[in-house]
Amino acid sequence: MKEQKAIAYCRVSTEKETQDRSLERQREELESYASSKGFQLDGVFEDRHSGYDTERDGLLDLLDFLKDHNGSILFIQDETRIGRGNGRMAVLHLLQKYDTTIYSMSTNSEMKLNEMDSMLLEILSIVEEYQRKIHNSKIKRGMRRAIENGYRPELNISNRGQSEGRERIEVPIEQIVALRKKGLIYEEIASTLTALGYPVSKATIHRRYTEYKKEHGE
Repeated sequence: MKEQKAIAYCRVSTEKETQDRSLERQREELESYASSKGFQLDGVFEDRHSGYDTERDGLLDLLDFLKDHNGSILFIQDETRIGRGNGRMAVLHLLQKYDTTIYSMSTNSEMKLNEMDSMLLEILSIVEEYQRKIHNSKIKRGMRRAIENGYRPELNISNRGQSEGRERIEVPIEQIVALRKKGLIYEEIASTLTALGYPVSKATIHRRYTEYKKEHGE
């Protein structure tokens, strides 16, 4: 039976030479583990960075690959190799978005999310969709009003990218409330949204949540 194709991701936490052997050992063990599951590794992505750091070349290359090859099979040593802290949730969100199946050598099985992780990823998906809809709606409304007032976009290409001044940031307050009720602090909520490409400060999160409680008499 012909082996199916898969990829692997390896990570060590530092760039010390002593970690080179650890990285090599991870790669060898993952190749063996993938083979035992009937897969042949078609590519291995590697990093020498902390799991809290999301600016990892190997990770970014991996995500680019998975985006272009939806439904891929990924082998890892254990889930901490993907990342730690809030960055881990951001990466898991993208892996789920790209329909990636993950096999963890530490559990000798397909990686399954716990109830808390599943709940957070579901909320993050809702947040992403909510933000996209708001952004698109604002663009459409603004353009419609501008055209009604005589604006001709074909004559204003040179003005693209210029700042229009600061405006109130739109935030999905329902999801912030849900995350707060689950025990996340403002910094964790802000970090999670920022990691997904929605830069909202913890001060903004706190202010909007406080406004929400006042409006609802909480």
